[in-house]
Amino acid sequence: MTWHERAMVGFDLETTGVDVETDRIVTASVVWIDVQSRTVDGLRWLADTGVPIPAAATAVHGISTEYAVEHGKPAGDVAKAVFEELSSAWRNGIPVVVFNAPYDLTLLDRELRRHHGYGIESVGPVVDPLVIDRAVDRYRRGSRKLADVCRHYGLNLTDDVAHTSDGDALAAARLAWCLANRYPAEVARVDLYQLRELQRQSFATWAAQFEAYLRERKAAQGSTPEEIEAVAVDRDWPLRRYTNAKEVA
Repeated sequence: MTWHERAMVGFDLETTGVDVETDRIVTASVVWIDVQSRTVDGLRWLADTGVPIPAAATAVHGISTEYAVEHGKPAGDVAKAVFEELSSAWRNGIPVVVFNAPYDLTLLDRELRRHHGYGIESVGPVVDPLVIDRAVDRYRRGSRKLADVCRHYGLNLTDDVAHTSDGDALAAARLAWCLANRYPAEVARVDLYQLRELQRQSFATWAAQFEAYLRERKAAQGSTPEEIEAVAVDRDWPLRRYTNAKEVA
């Protein structure tokens, strides 16, 4: 029995923005899936972010500052509860499926450091459908957003569940199953720790190529050599390294 036929955990965050160093968790979902019995146990948290939620973020996930303050739990409690769920999965050898892992896992790490003084020091098996899709279908044109990748593999992520943490977490897990089923030799029959290394290498290759593309665009726009050199795409996967120089306050 391959990893995608047993159990997996879907994980997703909706946040105040896209900067993993400074933005905050608004909602978080962890979805436990038993593939054999086809049972799903979903956990969802709403956080009182402690900072205003920008209107642009509210337009995406529908959560306002006022609603989060009134109904949300303290952000530190949410981050800790989410990490405990992920740690439980990893202790039991269950893969955590997260679409674009460096975003969600890094932001969770920074929230833990912000509120508790510790981060994610050890990461267990992670399955990132975005990275896998890029690796197995490298030259496909079009968007690689979650809804579009789901659609490509025959999954319908409707507007009423897209950009909700529970809907996106379950969609990511279903997408991981589809990828494993579509590419058994490359994905399903690979040991989870070997798959993790393949994803790490694939992400680093993509990041280097994307960085080169961005630098070429800068050069074409007449940017200075210093401005071009400043363009950098992080190579770390599934979690960006933390340095004390980074701001998490």
